[in-house]
Amino acid sequence: MDLWMIACVILTWIFIHRLSQRYKKGPKTWPLVGAAIEQLINFDRMHDWLVEYLSESKTAVVPMPFTTYTYIADPANVEHVLKTNFANYPKGVVYHSYMEVLLGDGIFNADGELWRKQRKTASFEFASKNLRDFSTTVFREYSLKLSAILSEASFHNQEVEMQDLLMRMTLDSICKVGFGVEIGTLAPNLPDNHFAQSFDNANIIVTLRFIDPLWKIKKFLNVGREALLDKCIKIIDDFTYSVIRRRKAEIVEARESGRKSMMKHDILSRFIELSEDMESNSTDKNLRDVVLNFVIAGRDTTATTLSWATYMIMTHADVAEKLYLELKTFEKEQAKEENVSLVQCDTEDSESFNQRVTQFAGLLNYDSLGRLYYLHAVITETLRLYPAVPQDPKGILKDDVLPDGTKVRAGGMVTYVPYSMGRMEYNWGPDATSFKPERWLKDGFFQNASPFKFTAFQAGPRICLGKDSAYLQMKMALAILCRFYKFSLVPGHPVKYRMMTILSMAHGLKLTIARRS
Repeated sequence: MDLWMIACVILTWIFIHRLSQRYKKGPKTWPLVGAAIEQLINFDRMHDWLVEYLSESKTAVVPMPFTTYTYIADPANVEHVLKTNFANYPKGVVYHSYMEVLLGDGIFNADGELWRKQRKTASFEFASKNLRDFSTTVFREYSLKLSAILSEASFHNQEVEMQDLLMRMTLDSICKVGFGVEIGTLAPNLPDNHFAQSFDNANIIVTLRFIDPLWKIKKFLNVGREALLDKCIKIIDDFTYSVIRRRKAEIVEARESGRKSMMKHDILSRFIELSEDMESNSTDKNLRDVVLNFVIAGRDTTATTLSWATYMIMTHADVAEKLYLELKTFEKEQAKEENVSLVQCDTEDSESFNQRVTQFAGLLNYDSLGRLYYLHAVITETLRLYPAVPQDPKGILKDDVLPDGTKVRAGGMVTYVPYSMGRMEYNWGPDATSFKPERWLKDGFFQNASPFKFTAFQAGPRICLGKDSAYLQMKMALAILCRFYKFSLVPGHPVKYRMMTILSMAHGLKLTIARRS
């Protein structure tokens, strides 16, 4: 009887709890576990699950067993969190503990004075003309390597996995810009590389810590994914520290020999020079963290965006044609301006075709790419609907009230949701879910939106320093790809996102390729 009474009490409690939520907006909860069950059921489609709730209300409160997540899509709330009350919403100790093994105390895993110091140095370096010119050369070089692989595949009627190729291109590029070294994953035979494999595995494993409550136990016992992570980090560190030692020796040799031409312009070289300041107290560990932070930020995000952009272009024939015409017109006018005689291109002749691609790439530089407004709009529209970072959580230091009246408690999390924000009619109008690059153009020129509405690059004090560099690489690659190739999805190939911190495609992007004249 006692057990029966207890069961009745529990069932009544659950019934009353559920009944009280009939008119509640947001996920429905259960006693003790909150909304964990619903969130787990919808984990593989979590971004779209949030879209459903944030369409009904600009804020979604999701109680969990040990904390509460507050998801926001209203630009006013986003501005409050990312700018107005910035100090109250840091990365936080929880995020830092998850990512420290890979990111250390680098800029993307730091708060407070440590973050401010790195931010100041990095902002100065990213404004450097030397770095910009070096990056332009590197991005052109690796875009041409990608084109050579696509050209070869097209002549042999081979399918390609585009996301994998783009991941290789951006990893090679960012390692050249960040380390000043060639790791060669985009070589024609697409070789395996221990650093690249370890970097990929480590990135995935630390991301999975966000949904694995047992990761600390696994780490302590050195089992499962955490055991593999240790091995990956050792390979990453061995490679990184060897490059740091070699680069320091090269800098010393260049100075002693007086040959300035030996000095390099990659990020590592610049930070080594800055670390020699007596007041910097910088160590090889600091240099390791700096470089790996830029590699992890500039690799997956750019490749993911390029993958979604390729997919959106090929599934919107009108956009593909407008972009092709812009690039053809640009090629003709830029060649005339530079007094370049264009090679006659025969799409059935690989030699003349590849020569023309190389010639076109030579017309692309920082300034000339800046005049490709429709291309810029296509990339930006892709980022609006498929932001590389679909959610970005922040810790809460003190109780606060958001502009819409939502109360948030210290110790909880506030997450702004770029994926949802791009799909909200209250942000973008009735055509919010449509892929429409024209929304970014006025009289043919590109027009920016508020960074608190278009949040693909964050906003406020933490706004992305690499935004211009990312656009530079994406425009360089897409200009070449969309000028000379037409892509088609392999029939039956599924395209959906994988539920990770980066919005990558779960099954890659398998394509067939046709050459364009």
